[in-house]
Amino acid sequence: MTATETARAGTAEGRQPLMTLDGVSQVFDTKAGPIRAVDHVDLSINPGEVLCLVGESGSGKTTAARMAAGLARPSDGKVAFDGTDIWSMKRNAFGTFRRSVQYVHQDPYASLNPTRTILQTLVAPLLKHGVVKGKKAAAERAVELLTKVDLTPAENFLLKYPHQLSGGQRQRVAVARALTLDPKIIIADESTSMLDVSIRISVLAMLGRLRDELGVGFLFITHDLAIAKYFGWHGKTAVMYLGRIVEFGPTPKIINAPTHPYTRALIDAIPEPDPDLTKTKGAGSLRSLEIPSLAHLPPGCAFHPRCPLFEDGLCDGAVPQLVEVRSGQSAACHVVARDGADAGRPDQPVA
Repeated sequence: MTATETARAGTAEGRQPLMTLDGVSQVFDTKAGPIRAVDHVDLSINPGEVLCLVGESGSGKTTAARMAAGLARPSDGKVAFDGTDIWSMKRNAFGTFRRSVQYVHQDPYASLNPTRTILQTLVAPLLKHGVVKGKKAAAERAVELLTKVDLTPAENFLLKYPHQLSGGQRQRVAVARALTLDPKIIIADESTSMLDVSIRISVLAMLGRLRDELGVGFLFITHDLAIAKYFGWHGKTAVMYLGRIVEFGPTPKIINAPTHPYTRALIDAIPEPDPDLTKTKGAGSLRSLEIPSLAHLPPGCAFHPRCPLFEDGLCDGAVPQLVEVRSGQSAACHVVARDGADAGRPDQPVA
């Protein structure tokens, strides 16, 4: 049994989630007034589980991830790790939490110190936190980490600087650095979006192997549902729009049988190589391509100015709540909640 299977088995036996976001919000004060970038979001990550957070740019994904990592304190709500509110932890406990949750940024060049060699980048956290003793042991561990992320022979990379590596190689170094402290959760924030397609697939395959071998949980942030399908097929997906979760459920259901019209629009945006299938897409095309400003959100459902299912007097009234519309699948849509999950258009059966 792999580490991931063991972790999932433990979760099935009733263990609490490793991390929970309970009603978290983030409000920024600006000249235009308060901006609610994240609005009462509830999420949880189990040991060894992949949770994909999907949405367009500006939907609040990174802000939610920063709160999950303890890099930003929520304006409201609670972030808990192993059942404890991280902002009520004492200094030592908070340090343990921060080491247990590691962040892989979108731009590997900006996230690596250009004045440090790869060896210096990897040994610094190992020595600072006492993971190993002595520079020789740290260098040996650095070789092991580079091998784990498929940078081989590792000795060829140790004395190089970030600018001497390709984008894919730099991102693998960033992942290796995240693994130095044996994390329980890795937050990957658009970590493949700046890579070429062929390199992107190899990096995703590497992350998937590490997930299975090490039992690491992932909060995987992406704007691309195709990437979420590839990496998080056996996990869960939360779809985010203007700071709120609008659909949540197992990834196969979200991909093959989306219920919220925004999720359907994201599915329709995935390029389809078959021209016959392309003709059938767009049946539920958006009323508008313009995304409302967070400073001036429309009343009721924030998606209603763009929604093909819009009903006057219903969608522009109250803010819809996330409710279960299929077994294990929830959506925040007045029309779907009233008429059922198949409102709007028929979907393909879940594979």
